[in-house]
Amino acid sequence: MVALGNDVSLQVAEIGQGEPVVLICGTGQHHWMWAPLLPALCPRFKVISYNHRGIGESGRGSGPIGVRSLADDLAELLDALSVDRAHLIGWSLGSAVAQEFALSHPARVASLVLACTWGRTDQFQHAVFTGLSHPWRTGDRAAGLVALRIVFSPELLVSGRFVPVTAQLDTMFPSTGSQMSAMVEQWDADGAHDALDRLGAIGVPTLVISGKQDLLTPARSGRAVSDRIPGARFELLTGPGSSHGLVWERTEEFTSLVSGFLAGHPL
Repeated sequence: MVALGNDVSLQVAEIGQGEPVVLICGTGQHHWMWAPLLPALCPRFKVISYNHRGIGESGRGSGPIGVRSLADDLAELLDALSVDRAHLIGWSLGSAVAQEFALSHPARVASLVLACTWGRTDQFQHAVFTGLSHPWRTGDRAAGLVALRIVFSPELLVSGRFVPVTAQLDTMFPSTGSQMSAMVEQWDADGAHDALDRLGAIGVPTLVISGKQDLLTPARSGRAVSDRIPGARFELLTGPGSSHGLVWERTEEFTSLVSGFLAGHPL
């Protein structure tokens, strides 16, 4: 645990040696969700993953939860870990936090990987986020987990592989009242995210990865982010598994893209 200001304490894991790579979680996610990437990254990088405030064992603290406050939490965390500059990999909400961090602390970012990202929440996304957040607002965790199946591809949902995936998800999402409240605040942060007109100020190498089957952050949203960031590279995964959960469904392809990108942009 790393203590920050405002009575916030973050649950952190550091694995491997080398240049620091920070993995920034999505809405409600426990940092264990990044496990598929670790075998590829840890031999070459110092991988830092953490739980946002209020998630897992991380303390909620005081003050609002928004994309900007989560980016400020990351800045304090890097200070506490004596990390001056790092590569950032953000998934979903984590990608919004990475955008905001890169805009607020440009000198501390070596490169950005934005997975399943968007720059401004449109009306379609507002509808999706509102529907997905509702069970957590009412405390119906079981319904919330069922609704979250939308992050995966139709192919996975009808396959025999989905049963073990469901069992793992049960341990990786909020289970207490306070955790679920924090997750609701994160959904609200998703809905309020709007950095699109500021993304042109990002000046670090950036890789945007989107999935054609992604229903939460459609590929058009990722393309819009890539178009606004000077020199950004856009990669679109297509076919089965190209969902919002592509980190799990297309792990080998995703890690190959990320590893190659990071190798090309050392600190």
